[in-house]
Amino acid sequence: MNDARSSEAPWVDPIVAEVRGARATLLAAAGFDLERLAQHLREEQAVSSHPTVTLPSRQPGHRSGEAA
Repeated sequence: MNDARSSEAPWVDPIVAEVRGARATLLAAAGFDLERLAQHLREEQAVSSHPTVTLPSRQPGHRSGEAA
């Protein structure tokens, strides 16, 4: 398949690129340790003035969106 599109650079979504960049920065700051990253995010959440949402536990065997 040799069409004109195969030689073009792939399109990059700027929002996806921004999110991936932020993820890389956060992980690098945590030494690429997910436990450290999670702890850091929990600490930031605790001092934040933004409201948090706590969802109720889901019942085993029940999938969201299924008819009862």
